[in-house]
Amino acid sequence: RCFYDQKILQKNFGKWKEWWTVGRERKLSLRADSHYRHLLPNLIFKTWRAYVCQQQGKRNKYGVAESHAKKQKLLRTWQCWLVYVDVRRRKREMWSVALAFRERSCLRISWAVWRRQRCQNCTEHKMNVLALQHWAQSLQFRAWLQWRELYLYSQKETRAVTHHQHWELKRCMEAWLGYLNLHRAKKHQNELAQEHHRSRIVRQCFSNWWLSWECRTSIHAHQKDFEKLAGRIALWRVFAHWKHCIQSV
Repeated sequence: RCFYDQKILQKNFGKWKEWWTVGRERKLSLRADSHYRHLLPNLIFKTWRAYVCQQQGKRNKYGVAESHAKKQKLLRTWQCWLVYVDVRRRKREMWSVALAFRERSCLRISWAVWRRQRCQNCTEHKMNVLALQHWAQSLQFRAWLQWRELYLYSQKETRAVTHHQHWELKRCMEAWLGYLNLHRAKKHQNELAQEHHRSRIVRQCFSNWWLSWECRTSIHAHQKDFEKLAGRIALWRVFAHWKHCIQSV
């Protein structure tokens, strides 16, 4: 019996131990689950905070790098602009110097050309004046010779000219009288032709009127004959109708 009780106690102790082990394992698993539940958000939060810090650091570094790049770019642009301004100033100075030199050289060349042309013009003017004086003297001498010849010739031809003028005047008067007689004859012929034309037109108009009057009278006579014939035909028709009515009665 003691052995049986021991066995029962051992068996119950084994079951209790097994139950206690299962309960302990369950508690440990629950504790581990709760610890894992608390640990996972902490790990996530720490990881997110590290990521946010890393991104913020990257953003800050990127901003610093971008500002540095802008400063470097602005510095290079400023240096290039200074170089460009210096080059433009030098080019403008060189251009002004070259333009002044060109103007001076052009003025010297123009002055030399103008002075040479002035000398040539003065020489040509003097030569032209001398040539004109010589030509005027020769022309005066020729004119005097021609005037003397004409004067001598005019004295010889004065009589011939007067005779020729009288003869021309006589010929013109004869021609004018002939033209006047011819004009009078033509005027008389035109008047006769107009009078003949008027008389012919009057005769033609009278003949046309006479023909039209005869035509109207003949038409009027024919119209009267037609009216008489129409009256007779109407009387004959009335008589025939009356006769037919009498016979039918």
